[in-house]
Amino acid sequence: MSTGLKAGGPGSLTKSISTLVVVLVGLGLAAFPGVAQSVEHLTITQPGGMPGLPIMTGSETVSNGVVLHWDGPAGYYRVYWAGDLVSGHWQTVGSPNLDRTVTITSIYSNAFFRVSGPAPHYAGSQVCTECHEGIHTTEMDTKHAGALQTLQAIGQQNNASCLPCHTVGFGLPSGFTSAAATPQLAGVQCENCHGPAANHAANPDDLTVVPRVEIAATVCGGCHTGAQHPTYEEWHGSLHAGVVEDMNPSSRISSCGRCHSGASRLSLLKNEALPTGDANMGIVCTTCHDPHGEHVFTNAITGTVYTNQLRNPLSSTNDYFLTTSDIFTNKYNPNINVCAQCHNHRGADWTSSSRPPHHSPQYNMLLSTVGLLPAGTAAYPPAAHGLLEKQCVTCHMQIAAGSGESVPAVTGHSFKVEMYNACTQCHSSPQLLVSFVTGSISNQVQQVKTYLDLWATTKAPEALRTKYGTLAWEYTVPGELSTGTAGPSSAEQAQIPDNIKKARFNLYIVLNDGSYGVHNGPYAVALLDAARNWVQQELNQ
Repeated sequence: MSTGLKAGGPGSLTKSISTLVVVLVGLGLAAFPGVAQSVEHLTITQPGGMPGLPIMTGSETVSNGVVLHWDGPAGYYRVYWAGDLVSGHWQTVGSPNLDRTVTITSIYSNAFFRVSGPAPHYAGSQVCTECHEGIHTTEMDTKHAGALQTLQAIGQQNNASCLPCHTVGFGLPSGFTSAAATPQLAGVQCENCHGPAANHAANPDDLTVVPRVEIAATVCGGCHTGAQHPTYEEWHGSLHAGVVEDMNPSSRISSCGRCHSGASRLSLLKNEALPTGDANMGIVCTTCHDPHGEHVFTNAITGTVYTNQLRNPLSSTNDYFLTTSDIFTNKYNPNINVCAQCHNHRGADWTSSSRPPHHSPQYNMLLSTVGLLPAGTAAYPPAAHGLLEKQCVTCHMQIAAGSGESVPAVTGHSFKVEMYNACTQCHSSPQLLVSFVTGSISNQVQQVKTYLDLWATTKAPEALRTKYGTLAWEYTVPGELSTGTAGPSSAEQAQIPDNIKKARFNLYIVLNDGSYGVHNGPYAVALLDAARNWVQQELNQ
């Protein structure tokens, strides 16, 4: 790693930092035209958040070339190549690059590459106040701002392994050195997440040095990681980290993307343009957490006032759902449980015949507000679990201290129920109870399914029986209880009795809740009983 390299780029890039990128390329071509590619998200974690130096993130060979990827702060980069590492003869490749990726289409074999980037000039968050005073004020009230103080409290303020995540730019030129020498760089500040900002503060009109706005979880994962607080590792292994299918098509980016794409949801929350072409990002840290400020919520169950960096409260008792056709800003309710923002039934209705209810009715099951009961049946009250102070978080985000690398801490960000400590406050043998409840509901689900199959093969209209067999009761796109790619068409669905449609709706609501009765056992039983009775009425005809 060397400093003071002349980058030869335009504007303010007179000094740069370079990092060696060792790529052995087995191609025998001679020219080096560089073809810039689109900007990529940060794909690796770095202590401190946003890298202050160019960091190689990947390379791959393509037809007649190689693609290089790197990351770092905003500004121009330049790629160099050499045939060996001894002669020191480095040649430039293409033009200065703002995109942090380049495709080199003609290269020598066994080439080495290095990337030169803008030198990291840190200034401290105070320089941001002239234009971003509101954000700065709220951010300074968060725990991030006091990150160095947490080290001082335990006598680790000089620990070089801790300082990158508790200060700004530690170990880099112009970064934090000590509380006495660089007090303006103490704590976690704007530049940890957005990159060095001194050049931007000095010349706000230079768009090439505007600090990056990066929502990828890798920014947070640079610090919220490791055996003591493996938040990033747990999240990365969870379903929240993935995207089920391409969210960029216009038919999905807003409707499905509001819950399946972290990028789309943030755009909707901020009333900004949808990230067309860039929606395939899972539910990231900033989807649920607001790094710029703290929020005050009154707990819906206990009345306790919470102050934290969650965008939504941990509990609510209002029924809520958001359909894919709803205009987001018209229906969004910031006071609804943070999990329920997406884990709601999305307007599921028994009269719909295209496909089963979505796999997301958990909040409504807790409140007993989804599913059908026979006419005249009294409404069920919310489940006991729905009245827990922190609702979903109580069981799905339990935490535990670790004891080193062999037994890491648990932060709850896998969102799985992996321990039962919270349950023992009410249940003496929670694991046995869970086993009993899930086994019982699973059996009842299969029993209702058996009844529906019997109706399909003995009582369904002959045309449906002949054509579909056991699928005659199913939706046009069958649910996971059935095998087969197609059920009765939309026109043929009219031949299915309402009782069968109500029964299958209840069946899939219970199944797609996913807890097999743990969320709301009594209500799940009531829904399955109603389903079984409706099918029995049709079998008796």
